[in-house]
Amino acid sequence: MSNRRIDEDKRATLRRFAALGAATPLAGLARAEDSGSSDARDAIVGYLVATPGAHFSKVRDDLQLGTGETQHHLRTLVEDGTLEVRRDGDYKRFFPSGRFSEFEQVALGYLRRETPRGMLILLLRDPEMTGTKLAEELDVSRATVSTYAKKLDAVGLLSRADGYEVSQPETIITLLIRYADSFGADAVSFAGDAAGLIRFDPN
Repeated sequence: MSNRRIDEDKRATLRRFAALGAATPLAGLARAEDSGSSDARDAIVGYLVATPGAHFSKVRDDLQLGTGETQHHLRTLVEDGTLEVRRDGDYKRFFPSGRFSEFEQVALGYLRRETPRGMLILLLRDPEMTGTKLAEELDVSRATVSTYAKKLDAVGLLSRADGYEVSQPETIITLLIRYADSFGADAVSFAGDAAGLIRFDPN
């Protein structure tokens, strides 16, 4: 792929997310300090409105920005209150400010990981599912399921008191439906089946 094609793809991606970012109340904050960087910052804001909980590398790669450029804009957007950042193990995850509770931020972080997301989706579909069955369905080891179940329990997304039980299932379902396209095919499939289960305000 030529450099010209790469640049065109990058500009198209930035314009698409910048349009979304510019349409949000947060956009004015993103442009306040440096109008020359408004397209990139609006694109980051728009991207995180659609993909809340994305970590640094995903923001950089999906928007085709440079590492230093991404660091600069994210730092500025956090400092001016446009974005919030939450440490998640080795990751820093970014969210539009004031949009999500602590529980929702934690949930979004785990929903952006394939195996924990798969576990939660399967348990929402079948609350009686065992650890062994989860491992079979996800094609992972039983130990992997056990490890993630322990982590999900520790952060309040799962209870292991009597089997496996998803905590605040309606909130998890809402997040899966609302941001299905930003997660993966499993979430899209679940959203198609579960959309009629609860009511939510997409705004």
